[in-house]
Amino acid sequence: MNTRWFQISALASLLAFVPVVSQARAEDPAKFKVGEFDFARPAAWKWITIQPGMRKAQLAVVDEKSGAKAEVIFFYFGPGQGGDAKANIDRWLGQFQEGADKINAKIEPVTVGKGKITYVSAEGTYLSGMPGGPKTAIPDARLQGAIVESAEGNVFIRMTGPKALAGF
Repeated sequence: MNTRWFQISALASLLAFVPVVSQARAEDPAKFKVGEFDFARPAAWKWITIQPGMRKAQLAVVDEKSGAKAEVIFFYFGPGQGGDAKANIDRWLGQFQEGADKINAKIEPVTVGKGKITYVSAEGTYLSGMPGGPKTAIPDARLQGAIVESAEGNVFIRMTGPKALAGF
């Protein structure tokens, strides 16, 4: 699969447009690469500097009026790593306090050219925190995600935050 431009702004419309006015710093990258894919960061979304590891990019969406914050994280593990789409979807949905049957989960696989993107959404009480570590319950939250499949390694994109911030 050739390198493609996946606009985060297009992903944002998938994830539902986030009406915020937070300004990113001029030195924050406008474009970045995760796996074989290139992404463009919406100007209003803040770049978060991360330590090398599972996370390859992280953005914050902040509503300056309310202080509400959502995060968008890009994960990439390399070819054959990170699990398949189903395993990741199950893990994402398992990050809600309520059972899978009570979080209005939606899973939509879409073929794009020769590739596949699986979109995921759910809402409820999101349990934020590292696997195996302490969790912080975030009530009335929403998860929107996309798994972009590639022979060079899948890219996992997850946005979590309050439903009200994300316009849901």
